[in-house]
Amino acid sequence: MVLQTKTRSMETKQLGNTGVYVSAIGLGGMPMSIYDRPPESQSIAVIHRALDLGITFIDTADSYCKDESDKHHNERLIHQALTSYQGDISQVIVATKGGLMRPDGSWGRNGNPEHLRQTIRESFEIFGGDKPIDLWQYHSPDPNYTIEASLTPAKEAVEAGLIRFVGVSNFSVEQIKQARDVVDIVSVQNQYSPWHRQPETDGVLQYCEQENITFLPWSPFGGMRRHGNLPDIQAIAQIAQEKNVSLYCIVLAWLSSKSPCILPIPGASKVSSIEDTVTAVNVKLSDAQVQKINQATS
Repeated sequence: MVLQTKTRSMETKQLGNTGVYVSAIGLGGMPMSIYDRPPESQSIAVIHRALDLGITFIDTADSYCKDESDKHHNERLIHQALTSYQGDISQVIVATKGGLMRPDGSWGRNGNPEHLRQTIRESFEIFGGDKPIDLWQYHSPDPNYTIEASLTPAKEAVEAGLIRFVGVSNFSVEQIKQARDVVDIVSVQNQYSPWHRQPETDGVLQYCEQENITFLPWSPFGGMRRHGNLPDIQAIAQIAQEKNVSLYCIVLAWLSSKSPCILPIPGASKVSSIEDTVTAVNVKLSDAQVQKINQATS
């Protein structure tokens, strides 16, 4: 007898103007595939637990790997986790990215249209090859190629049924506008955290809200370099204590309070981490608390 896993319902948000609704918090897959990656069984347990808790949006990339010989590692891992899950995955949206390279473990841009055509096809096959990639995002604009040239393969892939929706990452407002001249854009994934509040001032967050484009903040906890410094922000620590939740929940609640178009995608490599961050959906900050964190991180 096969046991069916009962998933918990969660608050949802529309992905751009697509009519598709996903969980108000997603799961970032990167920590499962780079540097000190956990055992595969542990990562699959994390993804399964996220699904149990009602997460229906998972973020990955072809470059979430150790180096070029390991390319697409995280995509393969997520596909394996989804296909081995005993519950319903019909509403799960997997967002991947292409356009970054990992030579010797470093990071480099590659907006060559031929490379992007190839990596889109590879991602499509890795996810089963029987339905379009849910959301494919151009990972970072390459100054060696025009945005039109680099996004033409994505447009072609939409028309060919390889991609359902398209997004961009690490783009300015002007670059997003250029991208939208080529293909419909439903998401923008830029860095946003208490230490990196540029989206508030460079116009990207305002533009996404105005145009109903989903904003996916990457490194919401500051990345590996800043992750351990969260307790140093006294306003966050104090509010976390008052509400009896983790510092991470407060950061995610603070980000979500910034705009209805924001969908946080915190990374996780432990079951306990995803169990904790999911509770952030129920944490609501007052205007005064938001302002207190704003002042502490300005």
